[in-house]
Amino acid sequence: MQLFVNDLTVMDFSFLCPQRGMVGESWIVDVILDGNLNDESMIQDFGKVKKNLKRLIDEYVDHKLLVPAEHSGSNINHLDHDEQVEVRFEQNDGKIIQLFCPAEAYAFVYSDTISMESVGNYLREVIATHLPENVDNIELKLRTEQILTPFYHYTHGLKKHDGNCQRIAHGHRSKVGIMIDGQACLESQQYWAQRWEDVYIITREDIIDYADRKAAGTVDNPQEYYCCAYESSQGYFELLIPRSRCEIVETDSTVECLAEFIYTEQKKRSGDSTLEIMAYEGVGKGAIVRDPV
Repeated sequence: MQLFVNDLTVMDFSFLCPQRGMVGESWIVDVILDGNLNDESMIQDFGKVKKNLKRLIDEYVDHKLLVPAEHSGSNINHLDHDEQVEVRFEQNDGKIIQLFCPAEAYAFVYSDTISMESVGNYLREVIATHLPENVDNIELKLRTEQILTPFYHYTHGLKKHDGNCQRIAHGHRSKVGIMIDGQACLESQQYWAQRWEDVYIITREDIIDYADRKAAGTVDNPQEYYCCAYESSQGYFELLIPRSRCEIVETDSTVECLAEFIYTEQKKRSGDSTLEIMAYEGVGKGAIVRDPV
């Protein structure tokens, strides 16, 4: 007997890729449980499935940076004196991404690449220890939202957030709707999809001098990198990342502020035309900014 739950949750996270660098992603999770009926004539109550499995997925993957621990470019240093972990990742082009964050900001996937297969295996191992006795197996299906218009992948951190959004390297796969004079503008959507392809969005006030970073690792050409850092309720977060992969904003990088940023920048492109921006944060949520009526 099998029990299935489609659209159990959406995982919003980022991962390190040797080709693309730091990639923001949003994956939808479907689950199938194999097992026998319990005393209630169920494999498991739907409410418990949704609550318990979502909690585990949120705890182990959601709003984290996924690191391919077995990749040759990954160097992971758990510091003995505190709970900080330093991660240094070398891309195929020699560029470095370096983080100095609390351990809970990462998920270390024991594979040489982050993929739906490797993350699915990682989650199955985690969840298997929490299944009731009558459940024999769990199947996870990870998938992306079907988007027929241009979209981008971005990573950010929200230092003022009370929850896990404060982690400096989590991200989203997002579409953007741009209406000019009441009509969808595919050219403008494509412009933003290219501008924010695998981008890291930095709040300017979070940029620190290279010499002030706490991470021990160094890079050969510091002028080619941004270093940003902040202290929040979960601890100290620091990131060193190539400048070529960044967009600097003057505000926080909430989806509301990003929608406003796109609106302001797009106004420069579209002039006096009537403009509406619908910026998404992952799947099915976002913010709208439009010209006043």
